[in-house]
Amino acid sequence: MRWVLFGVFGIVALVVVMAIIGARLPREHRATRTVKLPRPPADVWAAVTRNASAASVPVDVLESTPPFRMVTRVKESEKNFGGTWTIAIAPVDGGSTLTITEDGWVANPVFRFISRYIIGQTATMDGLIKNVKKELT
Repeated sequence: MRWVLFGVFGIVALVVVMAIIGARLPREHRATRTVKLPRPPADVWAAVTRNASAASVPVDVLESTPPFRMVTRVKESEKNFGGTWTIAIAPVDGGSTLTITEDGWVANPVFRFISRYIIGQTATMDGLIKNVKKELT
């Protein structure tokens, strides 16, 4: 029984520490990822929009200028996190560059800690880029 109490106390202490550290982190963040792809902007646009539409977070499209730029925002019904993604595709010699910039926020201090130190603020962008690269290369 004593070990169970120690375990529960340890978990509670861990969550408290995460909340304290998370409360000291800024609510807002900016993260950017860029990758060069060996395909023209139209191909990159098609791959990005196919893969982005499969995301589980509901978004509104604020701006769409195919095949170069799209801006999306997490729907306001989401209360724990939000923000915008700006997806920019630029032609370069031998293909295109894809740049994703997230201007986001995380409300809950514990989730802010997890987002920053455990999951990483670029994890979703990295996943999208990985899927796009796999499709195009």
